[in-house]
Amino acid sequence: MLRHLALTVLLAALPVGAAQAGAPEGPPLDRNGPVAFLGVTFLDTSTEGAYFGARDDEAARLALLRDEVARRFRAEGFTLMDLAPVAAELEATVNPAKCYGCDLRMGRKLGAAYVLEGEVQKVSNLILSMNLVLLEMPEGRMVRGRSVDIRSNTDESWLRGIRYILDNHYFGKE
Repeated sequence: MLRHLALTVLLAALPVGAAQAGAPEGPPLDRNGPVAFLGVTFLDTSTEGAYFGARDDEAARLALLRDEVARRFRAEGFTLMDLAPVAAELEATVNPAKCYGCDLRMGRKLGAAYVLEGEVQKVSNLILSMNLVLLEMPEGRMVRGRSVDIRSNTDESWLRGIRYILDNHYFGKE
């Protein structure tokens, strides 16, 4: 009888958990804490990139992605910090997400509550992987992070990928 009651209570709780499945993961974010957004890095590991070099349309998409992330963080009430005090170090860094802690050093120098950084890796013109990571300062603990694979190399597919990350793993739908 007690097992039956426990099972009933458990099953009754399942729809509640399922309804919350779309909620952002991780601890609540302090919207008063300033964010050092170090940008989004493009990594072209495709054969196309090796033969033909950088493409203007992909550089424009990278700027589009940076603008969308910045717009969404501001819309959610975050303040994005001025990176001028670390501009020289950031310019000399190939990829802030993989620089042996330089991202955290820049965040500490700025007095940031969070460091935000992203990557887009082009495997081929059809397959791309997108990552966005939010680190809590000063220790650099990851409080949000997600990677998605997208198919097709268009403005629409890039925006769909980053919006999926932001809507489903950072903030919820706007």
